[in-house]
Amino acid sequence: MEMDKQKYEELKKKRTFKKFTYRGLELDALLDLSNEELAQLVPARPRRRFQRGLKRKPMALIKKLRKAKKDVGFGEKPAVVKTHLRDMLIVPEMIGSLVGVYNGKMFNSVEIKGEMVGHYLGEFSLTYKPVKHGRPGIGATHSSRFIPLK
Repeated sequence: MEMDKQKYEELKKKRTFKKFTYRGLELDALLDLSNEELAQLVPARPRRRFQRGLKRKPMALIKKLRKAKKDVGFGEKPAVVKTHLRDMLIVPEMIGSLVGVYNGKMFNSVEIKGEMVGHYLGEFSLTYKPVKHGRPGIGATHSSRFIPLK
């Protein structure tokens, strides 16, 4: 276990990435914020949602995500937590979690990253399949409407 941590730290030193910030605050500072302080950073619609209070279902999801994160070892991904809450706001506490977001048919697995803070879970699980334009089918044009019988 000690050797793994040492290798992990060496790899971490080799790779340098751009620091993530949300409205000027780094990730560590974001994680320390309370809900009231976070509400002042997000845009108007999410701010209104925070001011009206987090309801029972969103709090239950956050509790399940905490439990899933706590149960995994170092450097592993947590278990997927399935939810229908497409209107759930992504808060900094959720970063690093795996969420199965329902799209009306199945649960799409979404890994929460720092850039997703302030967005809704539903934005990352499309409810439709994007159109792949191919050849037109029967009845798509006027020329295919009338066929003489002779």
